[in-house]
Amino acid sequence: MTDASTGPIAAEITARLTAALAPSRLEVINESAQHRGHAGDDGSGESHFRVLVESPAFAGRSRVERQRLVNRALAELLADHVHALAIRATAPGEPA
Repeated sequence: MTDASTGPIAAEITARLTAALAPSRLEVINESAQHRGHAGDDGSGESHFRVLVESPAFAGRSRVERQRLVNRALAELLADHVHALAIRATAPGEPA
């Protein structure tokens, strides 16, 4: 089961991606429950996320460049709090 998350880490992911990328669409989905007891599960309930982000900042950029922009915006969280992050990054008008 996946949940749209409203915990403190999910809120921080939302805030940082909003500030860095001015997305026209952003979904932060907490998938931590699917990984309970696995490597990287810190017991916080906020260790594994999926983000769906659409931003004009991605126009003309490769998939790798888009993921680097997301990773850069979330670098501190990825180093200290988030074990896994799945990214779907699109420019406006592209299929999600």
